[in-house]
Amino acid sequence: MYEEYAVVMKGIVKRFPGVLANDHVDLFVRKGEIHAVVGENGAGKSTLMNQLYGLLRPDEGEIYVFGKKVEMKGPKDAIKNGIGMVHQHFMLVGNLTVAENVVLGSETTKGRVVFDLREAKKRVKELSERYGLHVDVDAKIEDIPVGMQQRVEIIKTLYRGAEILIFDEPTAVLTPQETEELFEVMRRLKAAGKTMIFISHKLNEVMEISDNITVMRLGKVTAKLITKETNPREIARAMVGRDVVLRVEKPPHEPKDVVFEVENLWVKDNRGLDAVRGVSLKVRAGEIVGIAGVAGNGQSELVEAITGLRKIEKGTIKLLGQDITGLDPRSLRNMGMTHIPEDRLKYGMVLQYPAYYNMILGKHWWEPYSIRGFLNHPAIFEDSRRLFEEFDVRPRNINMLGGNFSGGNQQKIVVAREVSSNPKFIVVAQPTRGLDVGAIEFIHKTILRLREQDVAILLVSMELEEVFSLSDRILVMYEGEIMGEVRPEETNFEEVGLMMAGKRLEEVRA
Repeated sequence: MYEEYAVVMKGIVKRFPGVLANDHVDLFVRKGEIHAVVGENGAGKSTLMNQLYGLLRPDEGEIYVFGKKVEMKGPKDAIKNGIGMVHQHFMLVGNLTVAENVVLGSETTKGRVVFDLREAKKRVKELSERYGLHVDVDAKIEDIPVGMQQRVEIIKTLYRGAEILIFDEPTAVLTPQETEELFEVMRRLKAAGKTMIFISHKLNEVMEISDNITVMRLGKVTAKLITKETNPREIARAMVGRDVVLRVEKPPHEPKDVVFEVENLWVKDNRGLDAVRGVSLKVRAGEIVGIAGVAGNGQSELVEAITGLRKIEKGTIKLLGQDITGLDPRSLRNMGMTHIPEDRLKYGMVLQYPAYYNMILGKHWWEPYSIRGFLNHPAIFEDSRRLFEEFDVRPRNINMLGGNFSGGNQQKIVVAREVSSNPKFIVVAQPTRGLDVGAIEFIHKTILRLREQDVAILLVSMELEEVFSLSDRILVMYEGEIMGEVRPEETNFEEVGLMMAGKRLEEVRA
């Protein structure tokens, strides 16, 4: 019936309490193609893929794999039908080797007892060479870079016989060079007859690597597009239901005096190892200084030290000329520093609190929210309603619990709270992580508005496009050190990517 297709999902319906996550979704993926599934945060694309991989079961609808109707009761059924999934967060054991990780869970035995690691290693090496994945089968996972770890995940699926590979936001943790290497691997897999489903919110990547695109919004398919006949603007319109500015225009703005300064900062991570090593930087009023780098290179520890959440081993931090080294978050907020944290669920909100309390977190002792030690609820409600309107938080229900808003609207609540505190200096960490193009557009415009109001802004983001389009200056971090400082108009992705991989600016430009 569907012999020409590798995957057909017909009339898929998936309900959760109060949410129709997939509303009669049809997905047709041809054999040997790279098919992109794109959509806003909460559009239902991950739910759809989780049903294909057997992690969830559909309430209605049918799934066909290579023309045969199948029932996915779990991932084992998916693997049996030739489907593999490369997860965004790698499922690897750090202290095992590449070969041991690949065969983990699908070990073959020699005789009855002994596991034949030598034979397994031979097969892993064979797969690595056949698809140009270039991994050292004897290396421990904890000793290899992120891009290579991802290749191990791909080999894992191939080892189990995958003919269809699902890639879930695969470039989120990669440098530009590693992304290009991944695309080369995907092209080789395609040439070998493999079929791939590519989930991403990065429209330029979708345009580069895919053959066809299925766009989802609010649980429904809103467009089926042929990549070479479409453009990012059309995809974005199908994703959010309106025209979207994909790259915010940054007007010229003259920075003023230095507002914030870090000198020779040293900070340890949770294991007691040096995570930030001798970092120095300055941010002026009306300037956005971006910090680029692959996750895990000291950015999180730097942000925590600056915002009073982590102990400083050595060095000084100044705000408006005053030494603020080691001050607590409350004192820093009173002095004019605010912070949009990288993990809104862990550090930005209390999910069990209603939205109106989340709107005043960290400034709940300020007037008019607090009078003589008691919360002034009329003022809290009034301000919350005003900010919900101004920042377009949906639904407009300030009584709703923080945990019941979508990711984009949770982020808008955090941004509204921090921006409305009239900061002199704001730390903005991963401001658009996991957000759809509509929410990204709004938050970028908000950050640029702060710049026009002469707020000093430190932007930390793993999205290189975001760093380039918003920053006046870019600092690149690798293993806790600054590899160099560049201006976006005087550099390119390749230069910054090389610094993200550990080369200093003078080496890159030598």
